[in-house]
Formats: sequence, C-alpha cells, structure tokens
Amino acid sequence: MSSTIRFLMCSPDHYDVDYVINPWMEGNVHKSSRDRAIEQWNRLFHIIKEHATVDLVKPQIGVPDMVFTANAGLVLGDNVVLSRFFHKERQGEEPFFKQWFEEQGYKVYELPKDLPFEGAGDALFDREGRWLWAGYGFRSELETHPMIARWLDIEVLSLRLMDERFYHLDTCFCPLSDGYLLYYPGAFDAYSNRLIELRVLAEKRIAIQEEDAVNFACNAVNIDHLIILNQASNELKQQLNSLGFQLIETPLTEFMKAGGAAKCLTLRVTEPVREEIHAGAAVESRIIRMEGHLLDAGLINQALDLIVEGGGSFQVMNFNLGEQRQSTSSAEVKVMAPSHDVMETLMAQLIDLGALPPPLEVCDINCEVVTQAGVAPDDFYVTTIYPTEVRVRCEWVRVQNQRMDGAIVVDDQNMTARCKILRDLVVGDRVVVGVEGIRTIRKPESREQRNSQEFSFMGAGVSSERRVELVVEQIAWELRQIRDQGGKVVVTAGPVVIHTGGGDHLAKLIREGYVQALLGGNAIAVHDIEQAIMGTSLGVDMKRGVSVRGGHRHHLKVINTIRRCGSIARAVEQGVLTKGIFYECVRHQVPFSLAGSIRDDGPLPDTQMDLIKAQEDYARLIEGADLILMLSSMLHSIGVGNMTPAGVKMVCVDINPAVVTKLSDRGSVESVGVVTDVGLFLSLLVQQLNKLTSPYRVAQLV
Repeated sequence: MSSTIRFLMCSPDHYDVDYVINPWMEGNVHKSSRDRAIEQWNRLFHIIKEHATVDLVKPQIGVPDMVFTANAGLVLGDNVVLSRFFHKERQGEEPFFKQWFEEQGYKVYELPKDLPFEGAGDALFDREGRWLWAGYGFRSELETHPMIARWLDIEVLSLRLMDERFYHLDTCFCPLSDGYLLYYPGAFDAYSNRLIELRVLAEKRIAIQEEDAVNFACNAVNIDHLIILNQASNELKQQLNSLGFQLIETPLTEFMKAGGAAKCLTLRVTEPVREEIHAGAAVESRIIRMEGHLLDAGLINQALDLIVEGGGSFQVMNFNLGEQRQSTSSAEVKVMAPSHDVMETLMAQLIDLGALPPPLEVCDINCEVVTQAGVAPDDFYVTTIYPTEVRVRCEWVRVQNQRMDGAIVVDDQNMTARCKILRDLVVGDRVVVGVEGIRTIRKPESREQRNSQEFSFMGAGVSSERRVELVVEQIAWELRQIRDQGGKVVVTAGPVVIHTGGGDHLAKLIREGYVQALLGGNAIAVHDIEQAIMGTSLGVDMKRGVSVRGGHRHHLKVINTIRRCGSIARAVEQGVLTKGIFYECVRHQVPFSLAGSIRDDGPLPDTQMDLIKAQEDYARLIEGADLILMLSSMLHSIGVGNMTPAGVKMVCVDINPAVVTKLSDRGSVESVGVVTDVGLFLSLLVQQLNKLTSPYRVAQLV
C-alpha cells in the first residue's frame, strides 16, 4: 500500500436514484438495488484500500448522491475549492463536505453561490502535476477557472463538454501516470480536442471508442500504473496492458444508473504539488453592451446562444427592459471564453449583432499595413452585409462600399474607411485588425413597425409551407411600389427560368419596367435566344414538351448566329433576335451582365469570361438596388448575395429547399426564400401584377 496516496469515499447507506439530473438517471428512479450497490461499493473500497489510504465521510439522509465524493471539491496540497452544485438536488451536500474539509485542517475556498463548480468531477490534475484540466458546459461555469487557478496557484486548461451523457469531465477524461491520457474525443468541441492534442503527445493519447465511453471506461481510478474501472473492451485492455498498465475491472452498474462509476465514487486528496508551477488561466472575459428591441427581435437570445455555441459562457450583468411597446431595451453581458482566439471569434460575431463595449471601454481600431499586394494581415476584420462604423481618432467613421467578406481600409488623414476585397488591397493600405473599435448598425424596429409594414417579406427565412399565392401577392405589391417610385430591381436568373416556361413572363416584367438590371450566366442567354429563334430549349419544343430531332445542336447554332452578329444587341438591331428576355433588355435599355464559367459553350460574345471583370460588372449593376430577385441560379445568386449590403430586400425562388435555405440564410431580416417551381412563380407574379395595374371597373347592373 502507498500511504502517500489518499482518497475520500462515502458509503452508500442512503444511496438511491431519487431524481433525474442527467440522462443516465432517466428511467432509473428508485430502480437501484441498495444491497447490490453496497456490495459493489465495498468491492471498490477494498481494491483501492489495498493500494492507498481511504478516508470516509459520514453519509447523510436526504442527499443520496453524496456517495459520489469526486464532487465534494477540488484538493491541492492544503487547499480545497468547495463545490457549488448546479442542481438544487445536490446542494444539500455542500455543508457536510465543508465540515469534513475544515475538520481535516484544509483551507476552504468558497465560490459565490450562483457560480456552479462541481469539484474533481469537472477538474482533473495532470498526473505529473503540470496543469489542471477543467471542464465546463453542463455543470461547471467557465468563469470559475481563473478563480481556481489563483487559489490553487496552477495553470488551468479549459475544455468544453458537448455530449450531455458526459456531463462531468471525469466521465470522459482520465489523466494517467507517465503523461498518458485516456479520453473520448466525441465528448468535446473542436477547440478542446485541439488543445488536448497540443498538450499531450500523440503517442500518449489513448482515444477510446463510444462503446467503452458509455461503459465509463474513462471514469477510472489511477494509482501509479494501476487502473480501476467498471468495464473495458478487449481492445482497450490490450492497448493499456501494452503501455504497462494493470487493469482491474469491478462492476459498478448500480451507480451507473445515477451516472457515475469508479472515479465518481472517489476523491483523491493527495495530488502532486509542483513548486515551480504557478497560476495561469487562458480564460478571457469582456463586457458587451446591446441596445434595441432585444426581446422583440430576438437579439439577446441570438447573442447568448452564439456565446454558448461558440465555446464561451456569459453572465447577464444588467438588463433594462423597455416599459412601452416603442421603448428599446438595453443589456450588459459579461462574455467569457477559454482563450484569446475564441474570444476574438465570439466578439467578431457579437459585433455583427450590434454589440459594443461599455462607453468607457470604447477604443480606437487597430490597423496593420499591407506589405504584399492582394494579401491582408493575418488577423484582419472580415466585413458583413451590415452597415459598419470604425473608431478613428476617437470618432466613429462610416465604412463605405459595404459588402460581405471584405477587409476595411482606413485613411486616418482623411478620416475615411471603405471595404475592399482582398485582391484590391495594395501595399501601404492600412487594414483594420482584431475587433476593437468596430460596431455594426442595426436599424431598430418596434413591434408596430414590423407588423404594420405592408410588405414584410414574412421575416427572414424560407417560405416553403406558406401559400405561394400569398407570397407572390406581397412581392407583386413591392415591385409595383418600387417601379412607381423610380426604384431599382435587379434580377439574377438561371437557365431553369427558360426550361420551366418562365421566359415569356420574365420578358414581360422587363418590358413593363419592373426590372432595371439582369444578371446571369452564359446559359440563360443561350437558352432564351434558342427559344426565341428556334422554339426549343436544350432541344425540347417548349410548346409541345417533346424533343426535336437534331435539337441537341440548336444551342450551338444560336451561339454561332449571335457570334456572327457580333453581340446580342447587334442581333436585335439586325432583326435576327425578335423576342425573348434579352431582346426586351436591348429594346428597353435594361443593362445585363453575363458571367462565364469553365463549362460554357461558345461562349456568346457578351459573356465575360474574365471572372474579376464579371464580379466588378455585377457589383456595378447591384449598386443602388432596392430589391434583388434570385431565380433558380444558386452560384450567381450566392455571388450577388455576398456583394449586397444590408437594407436591400432579397427574394430567392428555387424548387430545391436546400438552395433556398443557403441563399436566404445571410443574417438579413430583408431576405426570404420561396420554395416553388420558378416558372409557376413568374406566371403567378405576372397575373398578380396585371390585377394591380388593371383599371378598376364598376360592376354594371342589368
């Protein structure tokens, strides 16, 4: 027996599954055998006692989970951080454990009552004493980690738990002697797995499969080269044996009904203390401020979900709810992240939601100079569709040419800032880096404003179950209003418009002044002209719906015809092209841009095969748009979406729900997706516009 190693245990005299606070307890309330539990616990107790000293804390009535002493606290040397249980069902254990520690002469550190931390269940020392692994996500708060680091004077590495079955770190993670680590990677997020890989050499990492994880193979007691656990697969036993470890399996099935096994039933109170190791925690915290209709618009929920899903934690420090319907609310939230990199990522996303630091903490932007043309500094801020301002010399400056996925270039002397895409950066440009001194502007809308809009676009999202006729009616009303007010509508269309019989309807929209610019690729122009000249689309007779003999050559013939004319416009002038979408564009001076691709036949002389020039042309035509109508053209529409700032209404129509979702999900309340056949959509849209534009006739009595 090694007298230098000591454990604390508690006999299961009052153990039972009395409630449900984890997935393992579901269906097991009052189904545990007390006699069998005592038998299994005694076997574990005697195995450990053969190799270490075991102290006992007296079991108490009314706290059945007190048997799981791993959650009593976290001990290092003469210091202990007492647990603060997340669930009220276990909070009754705290005074009994506190009494035991004080009687043993430990210095007890207590966390605030509303800051949960569940002891050595969520905090495991490296067996060589180099650092402390600390879990968070279900039972313990990230905010406790810096406090633990300070009190115990040790480096803390934060790991985020993702699988509710492994609600404590010790259920899926077990540091072993000689620097080895037994763990289940599926229980952690990507950042935590990366941190584990950075700290533990590949040859020292023992990643287990789910089969062993659900049998709590990681919930093991390690004494030197001995591992005591509930159960392990043959493969895992062979692997551990080959590394010099001896395994003892002892059934703990009664305790697994409550979500625990060997490690949960013990608390090691003699951890290695390294005098040269001192406090450190990578956890960062910042305070953000949010204002607006936080509840109505769901912004506060979005922000808090974003923090948690991004690997952070939060504390709402102050929330002032607007008293009237028109009143805005404000909130101050403390954001915590396990590292600087995670914090920077979270802050960039929170800025997109309109978050700001408190007024006294607002500072100017940080910039770095471009040293290679077309290459931004590593930590450059990536722009979004939302209007953005940057703080330059203590003044907020609006960013010009706002677009998605760009960099912000600042001219301090002239107090200007503008978006640039990477390829346009030149040596000497000062590019904003980090997230300091940046804010996005979200137009606050009250409940009345949103509900009273005559054209609301049904909010952001995909309109797959709503009646298409209702959606079309609203879009038609908006098109009519934009046209009458001299606004601008841009259409992005794919060749499916022609294949589904929508060509004539789109041509009519152009002819009647509802479209001010048309964007597409080589294909839509080819198939529109093929239909206009030869009556087919991809060789299919559009009126009869049957293939025409030799029709597969038609598109190449019309390409050749237009190339002979020199351009689409010249084909119209020469009387070769007499109808169709592009005929109407030429006759009514509606500009269009065709972006080429590697798969294009021909191409048509109007098709721009230089991708950079095509993007520039698209951006020029989009400028000043009030509404963009995307018709079954995913690739071109994605490009258009990235170039379009917030405030421009966007409608995406496609028969494929996945395409609509992708194009609509750009974080803009002005976008909506409609899942339907694009030909049907255009037909209904034209019919609805005819109703709006037809003169009102009074019914005559007969």
